[in-house]
Amino acid sequence: MTKAIKPRLARGTRDFLPSDMVLRNHILNTVRKQFELFRFEQIETPAVENLETLTGKYGEEGDKLIFKILNSGDYLKKIGDKELSNYDAKSLLPEISDKALRYDLTVPFARFVVQHQNDISFPFRRYQIQPVWRADRPAKGRYREFYQCDADIIGSDSLMLEAELIDLIKRIFSDLNISITIKVNSRKLLYGFCEKQNIQNQFTEFTTILDKIDKKPWEDLNQDFIQSGFSEELIHHTKDFIDHSGSVLSMESIDVIAKKVEGSQIGTEGVKEMQEIASLVDITGNDGVVLDLSLARGLNYYTGAIIEVIANDFQIGSVCGGGRYDDLTSMFGLPDVSGIGISFGIDRIYDILKGESASSTMSSGIKVLFVNFGSDEIPYALKAVSEIRDAGITIDLYPDAHKMKKQFRYADQIGVSHVIIAGKEEMEKSIFKLKNLESGDQKDYKMDDLINHLRQ
Repeated sequence: MTKAIKPRLARGTRDFLPSDMVLRNHILNTVRKQFELFRFEQIETPAVENLETLTGKYGEEGDKLIFKILNSGDYLKKIGDKELSNYDAKSLLPEISDKALRYDLTVPFARFVVQHQNDISFPFRRYQIQPVWRADRPAKGRYREFYQCDADIIGSDSLMLEAELIDLIKRIFSDLNISITIKVNSRKLLYGFCEKQNIQNQFTEFTTILDKIDKKPWEDLNQDFIQSGFSEELIHHTKDFIDHSGSVLSMESIDVIAKKVEGSQIGTEGVKEMQEIASLVDITGNDGVVLDLSLARGLNYYTGAIIEVIANDFQIGSVCGGGRYDDLTSMFGLPDVSGIGISFGIDRIYDILKGESASSTMSSGIKVLFVNFGSDEIPYALKAVSEIRDAGITIDLYPDAHKMKKQFRYADQIGVSHVIIAGKEEMEKSIFKLKNLESGDQKDYKMDDLINHLRQ
């Protein structure tokens, strides 16, 4: 006999009970409703992508977190003893793995756009709700498998889209009753700062360190800069630059930092773009939208405005983020197609609302259990259950003729509000006894009256 395996989850993953799914579906339905109000169209892409599709798009740190999939069969068969004896996993990787689990939904979307460019109309507004996987170290609010809800518009460089996505963010979190701050910055402003400091060739390294500012105190970040060879003077200027953060996004707050990137063409472009975005955001309301110059969004494909959202009352990291990417599709052979997108971290939003006990106030509607008296009553009960379902009412027929006490206990455990009782006496009269488990009231009904009552 095979030894029983202890049931346990892989680290960074979790199960969701039916009661959990009520809350998760509430979140997903809220997001989906707003996506569709903004005329985003839904797509899906495979969980598995070619490894070459994903690598090189997220920076060195991101590439380390991609879950690689070993080739099927004897994947070591073609590897020689010399290669194996080097113990160099990185050099062996191309020989043993050519596929991976998707790291996010944006890069697969760029691949999708190029492959289906003749099947879609530009600008294309897409939304996607699917799981992604990252080989990250699990922690509070950080999982290895989690859902993302993405909304992207590709095929337009209009800055109106930045303002529109900020409005979408505000609407969704308002519907979810979560107080947020929307942080906005521009990769062009950051590049302009680096150009002024003559470290533009180290831009990726600089932003990778800066991106950790919400995870590390400045003292630790300071050490990271020093260890990477950045000068004390540069660190001082960086601190001075990001200290201009925190103001409401406006023309005035952008003007304050314009001199910090003066002389840089890309930095000046960033100032002009952010000024236009600020004026557009002001039309729909800039309350809770702030300029944060420390925001870096360490993914390499962002080129312009970047956005990150935090929940004001919870220490859980960002709950939404995104930005402008001007040339992501060029990696797949379609250059000069600008896009912008945002991604909602559904699992972190779930953790927030779960902590607020939001699920306790939610219900998927009236639920009914039909009591099972035995084989003689089954035809009567089964026909009634079918008619009630035809009326759009959720109902379950208990499968076994157990004692009433056990069936009522089950009804209480699964959270139904009513039970229907129909024994020989009720069958003879063509009626059904409906018991309200909350009030204890019970009453006899004909089928049409029963359905009408349950609907009310």
